[in-house]
Amino acid sequence: MNGVGPTTESLEASEGLLVRSFSVLVLDGADAGRRVNVTTGRAVIGTHDSADVRLSDGAVSRFHAELAIEGEGIQLRDLGSRNGIYLAGVRIREALLPQGAVFEVGRSHLKVELETTINRRDASPATSFGKLVGRSPRMRQAFSLLERAARSDATVLLTGETGTGKEAAAKSIHEQSARKVGPFVVVDCSSVPASLFEAELFGHEKGAFTSAHAAREGAFELAEGGTLFIDEIGELSLDLQPKLLRVLEQREAKRLGSQKVLPVDVRVVAATHRDLRAEVNARRFRADLYYRLAVVEITLPPLRERGDDMPMLVAHLGASIGERLRVDPTPLSSPAVLDELRRHAWPGNVRELRNYLERYLVLGGAEPRAPEEVTIDPHQLDLEVSLKEGRERAISGFERAYLQGILERHGGNVSEAARAASVDRVHFYRLLWKHGLTVKRA
Repeated sequence: MNGVGPTTESLEASEGLLVRSFSVLVLDGADAGRRVNVTTGRAVIGTHDSADVRLSDGAVSRFHAELAIEGEGIQLRDLGSRNGIYLAGVRIREALLPQGAVFEVGRSHLKVELETTINRRDASPATSFGKLVGRSPRMRQAFSLLERAARSDATVLLTGETGTGKEAAAKSIHEQSARKVGPFVVVDCSSVPASLFEAELFGHEKGAFTSAHAAREGAFELAEGGTLFIDEIGELSLDLQPKLLRVLEQREAKRLGSQKVLPVDVRVVAATHRDLRAEVNARRFRADLYYRLAVVEITLPPLRERGDDMPMLVAHLGASIGERLRVDPTPLSSPAVLDELRRHAWPGNVRELRNYLERYLVLGGAEPRAPEEVTIDPHQLDLEVSLKEGRERAISGFERAYLQGILERHGGNVSEAARAASVDRVHFYRLLWKHGLTVKRA
């Protein structure tokens, strides 16, 4: 680049974030000669109408790959495409491309070129949004989008790794919207059995199915005039996806066993830790439902990309924990403690950090050590089952044991156990029901 212009992903400015432009040139194939200039720092390549670099190449998936400015190059990532990405003849999942790199998708070769143009992206001057706090560029950029989403009634899709604060973001959108006086209803797709999920969303009349001994309102009715938060939307089964899409498009629903059509006045916020574009490519998620949910798509960054936020985040979480448990959070502000916390990757993100801080304050002791990763002896695994089945068994076994242990620790008090587990009380009850556990009253 002849030393012209900065090469970092983004430069913090008081008015916003500065992001470098890049261009994508199609060298051959069905779209040869097409050039797309990218000013947002990120672009999706695919055949879907919403793709930033849209190709007509039949060997390209709907959401094939993603490009994003990263340091002095451009990060290229496969989005679970059918035919993959090739760089110098080698299939790759992810790579940092230098200036002028050429790669292959489908039957097309594409070239990326960094530009000298710098564009300003909106970043909120605020260091908090409702229940979320942070001063890092990535968080202030998310705050800007969340603020605008709260001012509208548009459907929002929150994405990001587990524990990044998606439910807190959804609740904060609701509390800062015109619907704040209405209800905030949560439905978790990962905790409701598929056979009962339709009734959970839409409700049912008495006798609609064997165990329907009385009529029951569904989540859409309960959320009337407010916000419905559908968590882990990526777990929704394929047969239920068109039914949800119909409600979102027609703004009306029917209880199971009823012919009466009910108008729907609900703002929907959905969340997932999965990449729904990859799920669309794998045909596990409908493209039209993804497109309908992602009217406003906001990604919450993982904690490892928010190093600047650690002191502020620890102070915020520590104050909340200290007030609830009546303990002094002052030890958390020690430079030695903060340095130790920064050294950990926190794969469980803010949720893991909060639980760790609570444990540290309750138990006291020396400076916290980064939590050790869980290791499993491969010789103790049942290798006769598929990876998927083995993973589901492990997760189910962990959930059941965790629920039993946390309930026992809190003397069977569900409210206290749910708070300690950092989950909603209603969701905690659903998990108990899912695993056939009952609460033993004192």
